[in-house]
Amino acid sequence: MSTIKKSIILLLLNIFAFSFLSFGQYEIKRIEPAFWWTGMEHTEVQVMLYGNEIGELKPEINYPGVTLTKALATANKNYLFIYLDISRSAKPGMVNITLQKDDKNIQKIKYQLKARKPQSASRAGFNSSDVIYLLYPDRFANGNEANDNIRGYEDKLNRADDYGRHGGDLQGIIDHLDYIEEMGFTALWLNPVMENAMPRASYHGYAITDFYRVDPRLGNNELYVKLSEEADKRGIKLIQDMIMNHCGANHWWMQDPPSSDWVHYPEQKTNTNHRRVTLHDPYASEADKDVFEQGWFVDAMPDMNQDNKLLADYLIYNSVWWIEQANLGGIRHDTHPYSDAEFLNRWTCHILEEYPDFNIVGEEWSLSPIVLAKWQRGSNLPVDFSSCLPSLMDFPIQVSLVEALTEKEGWNTGFIKVYEKLASDYLYPDPMNLVIFPDNHDMDRFYRQVNEDLDLFKMGIAYMLTMRGIPQIQYGTEVLMSNTKPHDHGQIREDFPGGWANDKTNAFTGKNLSEPKAEAQHFIKTLLNWRKNNSTIHHGKLMQYAPTHDGTYVYFRYDSDHTIMVVFNKNKEAAKINTNHFYERTKGFTSGRDIITGKEYKIENLNAPARSVLILELK
Repeated sequence: MSTIKKSIILLLLNIFAFSFLSFGQYEIKRIEPAFWWTGMEHTEVQVMLYGNEIGELKPEINYPGVTLTKALATANKNYLFIYLDISRSAKPGMVNITLQKDDKNIQKIKYQLKARKPQSASRAGFNSSDVIYLLYPDRFANGNEANDNIRGYEDKLNRADDYGRHGGDLQGIIDHLDYIEEMGFTALWLNPVMENAMPRASYHGYAITDFYRVDPRLGNNELYVKLSEEADKRGIKLIQDMIMNHCGANHWWMQDPPSSDWVHYPEQKTNTNHRRVTLHDPYASEADKDVFEQGWFVDAMPDMNQDNKLLADYLIYNSVWWIEQANLGGIRHDTHPYSDAEFLNRWTCHILEEYPDFNIVGEEWSLSPIVLAKWQRGSNLPVDFSSCLPSLMDFPIQVSLVEALTEKEGWNTGFIKVYEKLASDYLYPDPMNLVIFPDNHDMDRFYRQVNEDLDLFKMGIAYMLTMRGIPQIQYGTEVLMSNTKPHDHGQIREDFPGGWANDKTNAFTGKNLSEPKAEAQHFIKTLLNWRKNNSTIHHGKLMQYAPTHDGTYVYFRYDSDHTIMVVFNKNKEAAKINTNHFYERTKGFTSGRDIITGKEYKIENLNAPARSVLILELK
């Protein structure tokens, strides 16, 4: 071999070695989001690149209609945040992103732009025509035993432990969508399904360790999309539980954060004081407000700092990505007021500009309608912040209803509690868009709250399914699931009977259900399927009559075509109802059919059966 040939070969080998080392040095480990779409209302998107020292690199874009607007490195050189403007003229395809250093090409990335689904922007979010079924994926049904334990995940299957993982998964939900449809539910809220690689009690999902990945013990991203598709075939909207306030302490970025201000109190964690009212208190100290907003929710949940614009953008684009990717019909936002208020306004407004008919319900666990009303979009109450939030969880009504049902009737007790709370609806810009519920995953089961009294239970369910707003029923409520330990989350979130192969009782089929449980299930199913096609309940007006502390309470739902009279009687004896007092709503009607029993009742001298509720379609 000639000297010249040897020199050429040696040169080529050196070039190859340099290229190999360069690729190794700048290895990209994550690209989030992994792809995006053309035709979005907001043409800009943030793409986060993570890998060894990639912050040193300069990106260049070569794709028609796509422009690189900025590239931002952080104090941690393992991150590079690039912002792409995807014009209306851009077509679906693979965008070439070249990463350079010293004018040399170091690495090329092909970033996919997908076509949006037809009418994606005009999707309808959950609304007052819907009833939401809330369930814990880990506690509903085990459809795939192969994913019960996954290598590398410390929290293993243990059904004997109330706070352990029990093996429920997305396949189990898919397998029982027919049951959910037949019951009459039209929306499905799953507690968070994103990865929770935490060592203990990871089943609850609220300590997310990867915002772009479904927890493998539940399934995967593809199966989550399939769940949405299968639900949609049955007219069921999928609602994702999102958390903007905190992540899990084992989130992958906690070991290598982009910057020192990515989370609050990074060096010495400080827990929140949970005093939500400080945001509304005219006398509150800044110190109290800062600890509330910036403190960690619990030791295992670092508080994310949305004042950091890179993080704020990351969270906003993540939410939009899931809406588009999984065809979501809504968001339930956890611990809504704990996040930065300015960020929350950006987040909600951005989503609703992208999807004008979408819906987001925020969790603000306050018993004051004034506090809730300040968060609802369009509020005229004096506030120190703006909000695009369309809906809130109606905790004031939930607590008042339990008091109304369980207290002895008096001037200030019993039904007057729920009557007066409802009278505060003038505070809300849109009370019809509040989510009402007998219980949720964080409180004692409703059956326990009404002292395991089936009659009171039925009254409460009837109230929720005929009242203004959007009802939410928790899994197992339909079969009187309860908890013997007060406020014990592990027991409150027990397994749905029939979701596991060897369960002795099966609520899906009715096998071995006790008579009271079967009766409750039939009662709720009847009400739900009646409500499903009842536009008067969905959109009709509401008129209530002041209770006279005699153990009865009456209200009407009505529109130009139909009138529905709802009569509660807590007494141990039948009660004569003076229907002359209701002349505004009963004029022209002589009878009503009870939608539960099918029995006809004369309006004049109406006799309400003991400890019951009548839902009368007036004729």
